[in-house]
Amino acid sequence: MNKAVTLLFDEHEIILEAIEIAKGLRDSIEKPEVYERKTSELILFFREYADKYHHYKEEEVLFPEMIKANELLESGVVKEMLDNHVDFREMIREVETFTNSKNYEQAQNTLEAYVEALSDHIAVENEEVFEIASTLFNEKELENIFFRFKDIDLELGENNKESLREKLGNIRTI
Repeated sequence: MNKAVTLLFDEHEIILEAIEIAKGLRDSIEKPEVYERKTSELILFFREYADKYHHYKEEEVLFPEMIKANELLESGVVKEMLDNHVDFREMIREVETFTNSKNYEQAQNTLEAYVEALSDHIAVENEEVFEIASTLFNEKELENIFFRFKDIDLELGENNKESLREKLGNIRTI
């Protein structure tokens, strides 16, 4: 597997860790301070790591390159993935709103719907989108995409990205 796709796969694995934490939060609803802290940390993780680092790479680099190589993808799987990203941002806003208004049951229901949709999204990308990308581009093109991904991480801050990943372990222990 090439480095560009491997980087995205690796980010998916980290996002899946956060999804598992989110699925286990329902038990924390009975402890409002704990639930709020964990949920706030997860909201930050999903906004920063999943959206700002991961989805940004797809939206700014991978998907436009895929569409350039095959226009038919624009109205197909790429459109579906982009629409998902918009939906995810709205769902996270809703989780935050419900949490802030102390409606923990609705916050958790929305969070669970979000992580279910995100899990499905990751499966489609892993099984379809990344496979298409791997066959659509030659090695030189994939290497160029990889370096553009790395540039994004540098621009956004590699230390911040790693810190977000490390915080997942802390969320479990709150």
